[in-house]
Amino acid sequence: MLFYFTAALVAAVDQFAKALIRATMAVGESVPFWGSMALTHYENSGMAGSRFQGYARVFAVLAVVFIAIVLYYRRKGEIQGPLMDASMGFLTGGAAGNAIDRFWFGKVTDFLEFRPGGGILNLADIAINIGVVLFLIAGILDYYRKKHNPLAAGEEQG
Repeated sequence: MLFYFTAALVAAVDQFAKALIRATMAVGESVPFWGSMALTHYENSGMAGSRFQGYARVFAVLAVVFIAIVLYYRRKGEIQGPLMDASMGFLTGGAAGNAIDRFWFGKVTDFLEFRPGGGILNLADIAINIGVVLFLIAGILDYYRKKHNPLAAGEEQG
């Protein structure tokens, strides 16, 4: 349940924020927001760092494939536990949020500029980063749990 809630919430909040930016700011417009952060409307038809411009729909298909793989492994029971559910929820919701933009508009709306010249992100990008961090934490915890308590990890003693 945590997985689906997180994924749906991330995608919905991301899409709402992007729609708000598209409706209220011209492309290229920038407004100071908080400290060294600014809201800057940018349309990206590529991927992170504006690489591979013009391939938005290819990245949308890859996002759908990623989501299908996550759903497949969840169904198989390979993705378990609240930390992994949250991780995959953030990753899936972020991938879905950006895929929706890529399919509908042929580009992704970015608007969060954390420092001048430091790149512009959106909420889906931030969710993906959170998902990666949670995934790494879950992997580290699983490794230490198995190393220090092999029976709790489901391993049999030989």
